[in-house]
Amino acid sequence: MNLIKTGMLLAALTALFLTVGFLLGGVAGALIALVIAIGMNAYAYWNSDKLALQAHGARPVTQASAPELVNMVQDLAREADLPMPAVYVIDNPQPNAFATGRSPDKAAVAATTGLMQMLTREELAGVMAHELAHIKNRDTLIMTISATVAGAISMLAQFGMFFRSGRNNAMGMIGMLLAVFLAPMAAGLIQMLISRTREYSADRLGGEICGNPLWLAAALGKISGMSQRVEMDSAERNPASAHLFIVNPLSGARMDSLFSTHPKAENRITELKKQAAAMDRFAQLADERKWGPPTVSRSRKSGN
Repeated sequence: MNLIKTGMLLAALTALFLTVGFLLGGVAGALIALVIAIGMNAYAYWNSDKLALQAHGARPVTQASAPELVNMVQDLAREADLPMPAVYVIDNPQPNAFATGRSPDKAAVAATTGLMQMLTREELAGVMAHELAHIKNRDTLIMTISATVAGAISMLAQFGMFFRSGRNNAMGMIGMLLAVFLAPMAAGLIQMLISRTREYSADRLGGEICGNPLWLAAALGKISGMSQRVEMDSAERNPASAHLFIVNPLSGARMDSLFSTHPKAENRITELKKQAAAMDRFAQLADERKWGPPTVSRSRKSGN
């Protein structure tokens, strides 16, 4: 269901982009918009990981420099049946993390020093499993494309403001106004909906990868509030990358509204607790199928 919803949102974003081009320049404008979209997505496909890592000052680490983190990611990647991603550390006190890369073979995960200092080993494993889930679901590519198209729509809208002409627009002044003022808002909304959809999916798969959704739930409970109190300068300078992180790195972003890039932490924790309960119930049923229901003697023995 999440995959279908994401596909529909991406289709809506692409349709909006072409519509903006049509409103600003008719059929020729739509064709120009299509060429721009292809070019920007091609650039983002090959360079998004490098740009994201550089923007936040991430430095690569190895088993020699960060053995606990690298070994943890290696174990989780093996559990997720993924190639070992490159591992980076961001020297920042805000507890946060993100994944990037155009494919599982070209992926990277990054964690802040604040995250590694604040969380227990189990909680950190939950967070890194969440990031590996993004890689396995290819969310890093999906989010890069959505951010690129949304940015291109805003660029086209600004272009329309500088080169506005009622005679040349497909729908005259009304079409130009719609393209300039409403399209960027709609594009941002669609991009945020895509991000929120993928976060819930990554939470669920991350809980499966690490084996205990409650580890991730506990981590979210700790870092969601702290991320709003500790500022990340690199995120404030590059707000378009906020959707990459496990929690919103921008200050003042607490509302679980349509214009939030992340679902509210409390809602995510609730879903993870439901998943943990379902996994426990499944394990109990599997045990009963293997050994039969617990007998009185077995119950007493287990209680001694």
